[in-house]
Amino acid sequence: MSVGAVECVLKAEAVVGESPVWCAAEKALYWVDITGQKIHRFHPSKGTNDTFHLPQPVTSIALRRRSGLTATLRKDFAFFDPETQKLHLLDHVEKDKPDNRFNGAKCDRQGRFWAGTMNGKQWDAPDGALYRLDADLRVTCVRTGCICANGLDFSPDGRVMYFTESFAYRIDAYDVDAANGAISNRRVFATVDKDSGAFPDGLTVDAEGGVWSVHNVVGQVVRYTPAGNIDRVIRLPVPRPCGCTFGGEKLDVLYVTTARETMSVAQLAKAPLSGSLFAVAPGVCGLAPSCFAG
Repeated sequence: MSVGAVECVLKAEAVVGESPVWCAAEKALYWVDITGQKIHRFHPSKGTNDTFHLPQPVTSIALRRRSGLTATLRKDFAFFDPETQKLHLLDHVEKDKPDNRFNGAKCDRQGRFWAGTMNGKQWDAPDGALYRLDADLRVTCVRTGCICANGLDFSPDGRVMYFTESFAYRIDAYDVDAANGAISNRRVFATVDKDSGAFPDGLTVDAEGGVWSVHNVVGQVVRYTPAGNIDRVIRLPVPRPCGCTFGGEKLDVLYVTTARETMSVAQLAKAPLSGSLFAVAPGVCGLAPSCFAG
């Protein structure tokens, strides 16, 4: 693939395709369909896709050092073992907010699992929060008042966290204390013009410190420099990309998940590959995904 080229590597009809993560040991890409309540495992070399059905929506996943996956469900942190298909629920959050659910999540360089929540009915309500699951399975709420917590990731040295609030149309940067996971010095990293029709969704960081943000509704992935300037825009043949991550043996492929949710029959006719999995030749390499340490 030439730099910037986009290829549909798996035709699918995910309602909300999200949270892609590359597993080097299996040479496979795990990803989820939130609304479809599925975890998928795509094998690029064979072009095949395994599907695991869960009893409730699964909103994000990360690799676990011991084996298997760490996940967020609607309101629970959980472990899932693809080999045995055993699901083990951990902590349950926000019992007092029935409309809220988990959304985006990612592990930091120290193996802590960070996950945000959102109001599942009023997406622009400031009802979400950001949680940190430590290796000892202790859960800490580190921020409240989030307006649809979404994509997050960490700089290559782990000292900066990038955190998306979709309907604040903003990506913020925070300093991270590597020792205890405390965050500080919140500042605006990048904003998206609300009038453009787009909102920022999933996010990943490359080996050069570039921040790749998926812009939902307008069908594009934008790369920001570490200074927050746009230096690249990749356009997709579908309007609703959701998540992105680097994969492949050299981590030189950018995988992008997409959605069909809220699209009309006419819109789906114009973009029939909506819900499929795409691969992009980004021209830079990514970082190996951090695994949950617990």
